[in-house]
Amino acid sequence: MNSSLKISLRCFLLTLAALTFTLLTGCGTAQYAFPDAAGGQTNHVSPPNLSPDLLRTGDRITITFAGTPTLLEKHEEQIREDGFIYPPLLRLPIMAAGKTIGQLQDELQRLYVPDYFKAATVTVKRQESYFFVGGRVKNGGQKAYLSEMTVLKAIQAAGDFDEYANRKNVQIIRADGRKETENCAKALKNPKLDKPIYPGDQIIVPQRWY
Repeated sequence: MNSSLKISLRCFLLTLAALTFTLLTGCGTAQYAFPDAAGGQTNHVSPPNLSPDLLRTGDRITITFAGTPTLLEKHEEQIREDGFIYPPLLRLPIMAAGKTIGQLQDELQRLYVPDYFKAATVTVKRQESYFFVGGRVKNGGQKAYLSEMTVLKAIQAAGDFDEYANRKNVQIIRADGRKETENCAKALKNPKLDKPIYPGDQIIVPQRWY
């Protein structure tokens, strides 16, 4: 084989190796590409908010009694996922979600007086509520629960994912200890997959491992 043929063959092999390397590294980059949580998609990740005056699932309320013959301890309770609360002495649960504090207070007043007390004043107050976001977000920590919340909205409230976040396996720890997961990459494309967040819930964004 003459020298010119050897040089041509060597150039061909080097070119083939370079093309193979480019294709392999290109595929590797695409493997770890994730949808961007930003980009103005906030309005598409959750249903419309309820009025801030209405009680919501997850709200913590305090019921106090004044003017009763015997002293009743104040009753603190979180509105359950089905919207009900279980006030003391009453035999049946009461729907609280979707009502204003005044409406719930008036309803409890009618239920307690005069069936349980000849005279009493029932007062309902809503406590400040919080949720927690930790892990691979830019500004994690305790956040005030001000309106209807989802996993993606909670993460946005924490400054969004950081560059090392695993968006496909976000952990949710409910206030009662139950654990769930959400694939936020899919939820960005399909808002129906974006789970609701309630006061007391924790969201943990794990690290992405290459």
